[in-house]
Amino acid sequence: MTDTDALGDEPRSAVVQTLYDPRKGGAALEVSDPVPDFLARPHRTNCFAAYWVRGGSGAFWADDARHPFAAPCLLFFAPYQALRLVPDGELQVTAVRFHANFLCIETVHHEVGCNGVLFNDPYGVPVVALDEPAGREVADLIARIRAELADTGLAHAEMLLSYLKILLVRATRLKREQQGTAGGSAGGRLPPPLPELRELIEKHYRRLHAPADYADLLGTTPKALGRLVKTHLGKTLTELIQERVLNHAKWELLHTLRPVKEVAREVGYDDELYFSRLFKKATGQAPTEFRTFETAIRGGSNLSMPSARPSIPPDPSAGQNTDTPANEPRKPGA
Repeated sequence: MTDTDALGDEPRSAVVQTLYDPRKGGAALEVSDPVPDFLARPHRTNCFAAYWVRGGSGAFWADDARHPFAAPCLLFFAPYQALRLVPDGELQVTAVRFHANFLCIETVHHEVGCNGVLFNDPYGVPVVALDEPAGREVADLIARIRAELADTGLAHAEMLLSYLKILLVRATRLKREQQGTAGGSAGGRLPPPLPELRELIEKHYRRLHAPADYADLLGTTPKALGRLVKTHLGKTLTELIQERVLNHAKWELLHTLRPVKEVAREVGYDDELYFSRLFKKATGQAPTEFRTFETAIRGGSNLSMPSARPSIPPDPSAGQNTDTPANEPRKPGA
């Protein structure tokens, strides 16, 4: 795959990075209504993101995976994923973005249960369909977050954290119901042999990186297995394996102080330079840059340590960003 294939004829260099940085006035939680022109351009943030699609349909790319979507639904994206939403017509979207400084779902607040379901799940489709009652509940929770952002009061951070947790827990429950008990795509359980493939990747991803390795273990051909993965997960088998590898690598870089070379070797890459190129292609940053930046904006602590007090927008208008070309998601210092 070339660098342009993954993002629908957009080169990787065209990805717009809007990184949260509290040292320059950024807010760790924001609600905005991005305009379609912005969403249609490849963009990347270091925040977790939930996109509430209120109206419209189309296709979206999350890194290399392409999926259809139709309102009403929620789309979920992990930090540093390259995103792009291309509508079929008119599109109405509200974005809720939060950094791990505000809610670290991977460690401090792991009890929320959305990690590996809504976020950081290579084997699932990050779409949660909403029926009418669920849609009303999501609308109410996002409205409450907006109102709290605009009117700070007693226990402001705690109220925001509570609303956000409820939103994520409810979405996680819906996603699990829609997946079925075995997990899988937005339409239900994964067909054979994809559940077995998932188990094999989880067991061997640190040393087996070639699609042929897994095809051999499953007694099929790489072409047939790859076709099945593409159909149900929207990505190639190589991309699926690499995503699992990089999820592990990002965890190690964020939650430990292990050298990059050691992290690379743990996930099966003796060539640190090759690993760094792979990592940068996926995140927009080299491993050392990624670790240095994310550690710096946490005041020198990595994510395995207790979170500092959440960063709250400095003014009521911070949660009302419209994400027009002249007012894109808040950049450092904006």
